[in-house]
Amino acid sequence: MPVMSVPNLITIGRILLVPLTVWLIISGAYGFAFLAFVAAGVSDGVDGYIARRWDARTELGAYLDPVADKALLVSVYVALGLLKVLPAWLVILVVSRDVLIVGAIILSWVLGQPVAVRPVMLSKVNTAAQIFLVVALLGALAASVDLGYLLTGGSAAVALLTAASGARYLHDWVRHMASGEGGTPK
Repeated sequence: MPVMSVPNLITIGRILLVPLTVWLIISGAYGFAFLAFVAAGVSDGVDGYIARRWDARTELGAYLDPVADKALLVSVYVALGLLKVLPAWLVILVVSRDVLIVGAIILSWVLGQPVAVRPVMLSKVNTAAQIFLVVALLGALAASVDLGYLLTGGSAAVALLTAASGARYLHDWVRHMASGEGGTPK
């Protein structure tokens, strides 16, 4: 399978949506930001479907897809935090969890004990909650709807899931490092 498969091109398009989405948020064009974010989400599903359906998976895609997802979510959370739409503590928690995971992966490679990265169900639920909060907030901002309960409840749910997911990854990583298993990740 060539490196520049259709799913990889779609993923690269999603990466290119990151600065556009952030710019739209910072510019206050919440309706367009909402559409760009939803388009990125749809493209994530489409590239995954194509890769599985037509066996168009590539090693590059295995790395690009989570990078595109994290780049979008982290960038949007930071933008919404800078605009004080999201509370700073939540933005710090979401970004810190991802930095912790990436740092642990890099450290395990440096120490010769690479860890296989496999998303656990808790992480998938966490990502879904983070996405839902952004979609709901951008939609509410676009429609000039009060964010009150949505922001409070959504922030609490995302915080709980983010902390739990980060703790799970940290637990699994510590266990892996303590086991002394090295070699190439599966």
